[in-house]
Amino acid sequence: MNISSVSEFLLLAFADTRDLQLLHFVLFLGIYLAALLGNGLILSAVACHHRLHTPMYFFLLNLALLDLGCISTTLPKAMANALWDTRAISYQGCVAQVFLFVLLMSSEYFLLTVMAYDRYVAICKPLHYGSLLGNRACAQMAEAAWGSGFLIAVLHTASTFSLPLCQGNAVDQFFCEIPQVLKLSCSHAYFREGWAVLFSLSLAFGCFVFIVVSYVEIFRAVLRMPSCQGKHKAFSTCLPHLAVVSLMVSTGIFVYLKAASISSPSLDLVVSLLYSVVPPAVNPLIYSMRNQELKVAVRKLFLYVLLKHQCC
Repeated sequence: MNISSVSEFLLLAFADTRDLQLLHFVLFLGIYLAALLGNGLILSAVACHHRLHTPMYFFLLNLALLDLGCISTTLPKAMANALWDTRAISYQGCVAQVFLFVLLMSSEYFLLTVMAYDRYVAICKPLHYGSLLGNRACAQMAEAAWGSGFLIAVLHTASTFSLPLCQGNAVDQFFCEIPQVLKLSCSHAYFREGWAVLFSLSLAFGCFVFIVVSYVEIFRAVLRMPSCQGKHKAFSTCLPHLAVVSLMVSTGIFVYLKAASISSPSLDLVVSLLYSVVPPAVNPLIYSMRNQELKVAVRKLFLYVLLKHQCC
């Protein structure tokens, strides 16, 4: 079988019985709505509250956009398949899903690297914060994150779907994930994607080293602070970011670099849910839990909506 003979792929079914399929649909609908609500509140709060028009919240707004796009790329199709009792996704739909997912996940990883730099400058070089992270610099860094994600997505999508397919069209995942699509390719052609993987891993490793070095310097600076209040404020802005990075990096490494001997459909499914569905749903909670400014902005937004509703 070659690439021209594949008109659709078959995604992994969550359950065999109709009742369990509907249960999965309801569960994923709840997660999706929670992600829409949480990230939508962050977007609205940052956009409407002038005190949040700072570099840190500008990057958080971009992160919320990426999270919304990421979960909207994978979960709606999985919910539709569970609801209509089907596994099919068109060839073009699979290509689009791979491209968008890689674009959004790569951009998010690069953005988290930029956010580490933001926290480093804010804590280690506070007197230079305004000059190093002005409006133009922030916009350029966000553009670089999105642009780098776009280039990575083009690279991997083109290299993945240029391979001949010899192993059928059943993808052992609930969305079109590159490692699972590559399993359908001919064994001799699989390594043609290796150069793209090597390039991406080099970039990812460079970003990871930058994040680690930034946080080593941040924690050294925080521990030297004489004020307990200053330490608490610094940790309240850094720990959520560190938690998000840790979850994304650990699950991503497991999915893309794990040995074939420990691979199984159920394990792959759980890990993919952890890095593709859970972060967009819990990131708003992680960032708002210890952030008083964001909490206040969200409360004011709720009050404004309630008052406007009562007046109407």
